[in-house]
Amino acid sequence: MAKAIEVEAARRAVLARVRPGPVEEVGLGAALGRRLGIDAIAAAPVQPFDNSAMDGFAVRAADIAGAGDGSPVALALVDESRAGSPAARPLGAGEAIAISTGAMLPAGADAVVRVEDTGPGPATPRGPADPGSGPPSSPGATPPRVLIRVAVPAGTCVRRAGEDIGAGETVVRGGTELGPAELGALATIGLDPAPVRRRPRVAVVTSGDELTPPGRPLGPGGIRDSNSRTVPALARLAGAEVVSVAWTPDEPAATRAALGRALEADVAIVCGGVSVGEHDHVKAAMAELGAEEVFWRVALKPGGPTWFGSRGEALAFGLPGNPVSAMVTFLTFVRPALIAMAGGDPAARRTTARLGVDYEKPTDRAHAVRCRLELDERGWVAWPLPRQGSHVLTSMLAADALALIPTASAGCAAGETVEVELLDRASSSMGR
Repeated sequence: MAKAIEVEAARRAVLARVRPGPVEEVGLGAALGRRLGIDAIAAAPVQPFDNSAMDGFAVRAADIAGAGDGSPVALALVDESRAGSPAARPLGAGEAIAISTGAMLPAGADAVVRVEDTGPGPATPRGPADPGSGPPSSPGATPPRVLIRVAVPAGTCVRRAGEDIGAGETVVRGGTELGPAELGALATIGLDPAPVRRRPRVAVVTSGDELTPPGRPLGPGGIRDSNSRTVPALARLAGAEVVSVAWTPDEPAATRAALGRALEADVAIVCGGVSVGEHDHVKAAMAELGAEEVFWRVALKPGGPTWFGSRGEALAFGLPGNPVSAMVTFLTFVRPALIAMAGGDPAARRTTARLGVDYEKPTDRAHAVRCRLELDERGWVAWPLPRQGSHVLTSMLAADALALIPTASAGCAAGETVEVELLDRASSSMGR
């Protein structure tokens, strides 16, 4: 029997066969969770013009330099600039223009005085209107006057054109997963629809005579088919489109037919039937279907009997049937492939943490240890959960990550830094 491949070598072998999917255009309203297919570059600055950060009055700073200490300066109120409706004329000496937050700064103005910094002062004539009442009602009328009670320097309460985004600036990098902020940034630069990578199409097959769908009574020796729920859910959280979920009995022709249909997708995943028992038919079926075996058996606990191969550009994964093993091997090998196919960084869900307790192991294979994460003043701490059996699916309920202890290590002492693979939660990936 061939020697089991090490985890990192297996990951490299998988990623070496990944081809990013094609780019397609999707409206921003449907793009949440998708990955951008190209760099998004702003064609124009954002904001496209100087505008006001406050409701108030656009002025020339030089005109109000003497305001303050109980001596306001009176300016003629000659126009108004509203959001979406700029002033019709430039600002001249001794004048003010009423302005709203976000409205275009009139030509000639270099500062904005807040509404609350204007108003009653000494008995200086203000014209027929109170401060802030707006421009004259008709041409030729005496303009109202506004009293400026403070002096402000040029640039006060002014947002400059391009202050957020400059023309030619890369706003969102290709491969980035689009969340609310990214969607808003793309909308700001007018990129709708967005060029995104097509979701990898995934077909899932569960194998085993003993498997019973949820909701049906169990027969003698039967068990519930949890992999038909966990693996498709993991694929969706990784950004894939699940095109089919099927079951096959432990029978060669049925296994071959089910896998043949699954291989029409970008990624075929079969759970169970990948070992060397009399009733394990996946390896033989894959060979008959023309799938090239890249590796079989990984030096990993749980998840040793893992198979990977390809047929053309389609990837095929044979995961163990034990429910935790299926999840662990999906997270370790399948999820990075799906992320890379969508143009993302396959290592994005890996980080490091310090072990909270001692962990001992033999040096025959790596261990993927289900852990709960806590944050202290020095960073993340990984606390191994008590039940680590590959059949104990409930151990995944409290798990935040898998701590990866290498094959050559006889264990890690509390406080040692280990690599961890973060688990996804549905709440962080809604809308995919």
